[in-house]
Amino acid sequence: MLNIIIFGPPGAGKGTQSTFIKERYDLTYISTGQILRQEMAAGTEIGLHVKEIINKGGLASDEIVTSIIEKFIVNHRDSSGFLFDGFPRTTRQAEILDELFRKYDMKLDGVLSLEVPEEMLIDRMLKRGLTSGRDDDNIESIRYRFIDDNTKTKPVLDYYQNKNVLHDVNGIGEIEDIFANICKIIDSIA
Repeated sequence: MLNIIIFGPPGAGKGTQSTFIKERYDLTYISTGQILRQEMAAGTEIGLHVKEIINKGGLASDEIVTSIIEKFIVNHRDSSGFLFDGFPRTTRQAEILDELFRKYDMKLDGVLSLEVPEEMLIDRMLKRGLTSGRDDDNIESIRYRFIDDNTKTKPVLDYYQNKNVLHDVNGIGEIEDIFANICKIIDSIA
């Protein structure tokens, strides 16, 4: 079983690269953002609670996110591995994921961190907002998400660096070239 986390600031290309990774390595894709957006669209209790937070650029609580992740893992135990996108976002979530891996006799093989300058990320997200219909791709939410990312999720990189599973990936360039670099890393740890 191959378990990978794709990491990076908002707009770094995690979703795009995840599509290629999950297909090439036959991984079950877990996007907390996608799952939460589905909950919001369905009007579930969790979805309504989270909608207001996300539309302001905030993040769902560790408890909400980890309960969704565990349910997903349990429902996909026959998977050949998982690709986590958008989780973990805090050191506490990373610790909880470690606990889930131990509980279900799994291990984390690697963390891919897409590195892209902030100015380029803002431009990407504003362009995405014109076509995606996502309410959170506006300049106010984007700026808030960067502040939130810098204070909450940057320590997660240190957490995984200390576990020797973090791999930096240059997120600038052609999508295919970035993917080729990702494959080199995955092939070396698989």
